[in-house]
Amino acid sequence: MATRSIPKAMTIAGSDSGSGAGIQADLKTFAALGVYGTSTLTAITAQNTIGVTAIHEIPTDIIAAQIDAVMTDIGADAVKTGMLSSSAIIEVVVAGLKRHNVTSLVVDPVMVAKSGDRLLREEAINALRTQLLPLATVVTPNLPEAEALTQMKITTTADIRRAAERILALGARGVVVKGGHRQGPATDLFYDGSHVQEFTAPRIKTQNTHGTGCTFASAVAAGLARGKSVIDSVALAKEYVTEAIRHSFPVGQGHGPLNHFYKLWD
Repeated sequence: MATRSIPKAMTIAGSDSGSGAGIQADLKTFAALGVYGTSTLTAITAQNTIGVTAIHEIPTDIIAAQIDAVMTDIGADAVKTGMLSSSAIIEVVVAGLKRHNVTSLVVDPVMVAKSGDRLLREEAINALRTQLLPLATVVTPNLPEAEALTQMKITTTADIRRAAERILALGARGVVVKGGHRQGPATDLFYDGSHVQEFTAPRIKTQNTHGTGCTFASAVAAGLARGKSVIDSVALAKEYVTEAIRHSFPVGQGHGPLNHFYKLWD
């Protein structure tokens, strides 16, 4: 009997004990989009819908061992990175990606949680810019993250395009600057050096937006793992996140999570 081949994707990120963001959101996204998900844990956070109360970074040798364990047996058609809180962690992840010749990489430059708690040390931003971004197929910053990466203030649509150009100049092959922090419709801008495209969806009035960045990047990775182009993967991610927000439900007392399995649940 022939065996079925399923697309595979790995998330390299921190955990969220409230399961709204981090590797929990990533694995739910992979599963919802028909991709087998694996994980490399970089940090453990004590976190809920209100905030982050504690962070424990995983030793770098254990991070490297997780990457090797997955890649030497299961492999990955695409990899997504999330919370990489220190330059040492970024360096060991970059080494692992190079060691296993990862060519489809989605980088979510996680810096701050939805609650406002910092998840990336200031000293690690340069390592993110100079070591990880040059490996990226696509980078998915929100506006504050794009400002930190480009060291410029972003207030207008023209600023967003200039920021996308600057991020591409750091070595990434594509970038999506997400517009969730702006007023009006939720418009994301994609740029790959030759093609510019905006993805717009109505802004949904809800506080259930915890994990949107993680989910978006993971959905892009799922699309790449399934053999879609970058632009089609971004379109898939935009639609998936929009509907997961639209069908969300209240959990906890703060920013609730998306409904990753809205297609399966009533």
